[in-house]
Order: sequence, then C-alpha cells, then structure tokens
Amino acid sequence: MLDRHDQVIRGFAEACRRGDVTALAAVLDVGAVATCDGGGAASAHGAGDVARLVMDVLCGRSGVEVTVESVNGRAGLALRRASRSVAVVAAETAGSRVTALWIVLNPAKLGSWHRRR
Repeated sequence: MLDRHDQVIRGFAEACRRGDVTALAAVLDVGAVATCDGGGAASAHGAGDVARLVMDVLCGRSGVEVTVESVNGRAGLALRRASRSVAVVAAETAGSRVTALWIVLNPAKLGSWHRRR
C-alpha cells in the first residue's frame, strides 16, 4: 500500500505527463514553493506560479518519460529522454498537497541518473 506522499506524487506525475496545468495546480498547496537549478537558480511561490514553472520546465517535452522514483529517500520524479536524464524532482508534501519542489535541470548534476542501455 502506498503512503500518502507516494499517492500525491503519483498524481502530480500524471498531471505532468498530461500537461494539465489545472490538475497540477490542484495538487499544489496554495503556499507551494519551487526551486529550480538549471545552472542558475529560479524559484516560484504559490500554486499558480509553481504550476506554470512546472509546465514550462517539465511538462510537454517531446519524447520524455516521466517516472516516479526514489529521490533523496522519498518518492519524486525522474524525467528522461532516450535513457538520458533531463530532470530530477524532489518533493515535500503535507496531507494531499505538494508543498515544495526542488527541480534539478543542470546536466552536470544529472549524470548519475542516466540509465544504461
């Protein structure tokens, strides 16, 4: 049986796969925060802003597989294209909402996440 955190992250992953900004915003806490490391840092605050950031940097990427995997010991997301990692997302939840996201996009930090063929 999945714990609450896993269930919330699986719902978040499905909304991301569909590119559904409404479903993303619905799973985010009103005070959600996101920090994005793509070589420089970016952040977003509030469910609407975080949902838009997630849409911009994670969702709708052609040929990208979104999987739920252990990230820092808890359920998070790994995004790969042709076995090469393009993003890893750690998340914190409270109840049925995501409260914080840490999104790593920096290629220099993703090497250990690549799958071997």
